[in-house]
Amino acid sequence: MQIKKHIPNAITLLNLASGLLAIIAIFKGYYDEAFLFVCLGIFFDFWDGFFARKFKVSGELGLQLDSLADVVTSGVVPGLMIFKLLLDIQEDSTSVYYLTEEYYYMGFVPYLGFIITLASAYRLAKFNIDTRQTDSFIGLPTPANALFIMSIPMIQFDGTHEWLVNALFNPFVLIIISFVSAYMLNAEIPLFSLKIKDFSWDKNKLQVFFLTIAATLLLFLGFTALPIIILLYVLLSVINNTFLVKN
Repeated sequence: MQIKKHIPNAITLLNLASGLLAIIAIFKGYYDEAFLFVCLGIFFDFWDGFFARKFKVSGELGLQLDSLADVVTSGVVPGLMIFKLLLDIQEDSTSVYYLTEEYYYMGFVPYLGFIITLASAYRLAKFNIDTRQTDSFIGLPTPANALFIMSIPMIQFDGTHEWLVNALFNPFVLIIISFVSAYMLNAEIPLFSLKIKDFSWDKNKLQVFFLTIAATLLLFLGFTALPIIILLYVLLSVINNTFLVKN
């Protein structure tokens, strides 16, 4: 029983460790590895609560530890990712946005990416005290937002859609994405939870349907599918809240 008690928290710490490795990867310029570490962290985040409920060892410590891990993996990491992408653009001498001495004051621009980190921390703190979010979410969950942000460099270097790549190398587009992201994290929009609490079909059919569509989109569109999946998640939630729940 004592071992079972520590398993969920150990999984949460693996989430935190994945976030730390993602930070190191970003600083080294290994954005693909950073993406994989974030995916790994989100995988651990998906299962820690499940095992806590399964073993009946849920507690305040696990709740707080989960939020602290998410602040790093799904808050610090995506904010740092935007910071580095904007910094890369400014330091690229072939870019029209190359930072010269004449425009030295624009050096503050990359720091705007950390609006995502601030909004994520606020969202996670609010989540812990919001009784409305026990079985669903209000606002975009930080892991979903992190996946969206971490997909940006993957789409950039994939190069399949040239117009999209050009847009994502535009600092103004990245700044707009950062602020929209910060807004969506704390928007009063009810979204269904992606965490599976048991193996009941009736309780999880929406999640299974969404995950099936998401996997299909990833198979055919690759990294470009991630922004579409996030939009689909919001759209399905709105439809679910407007029609299915009321009926």
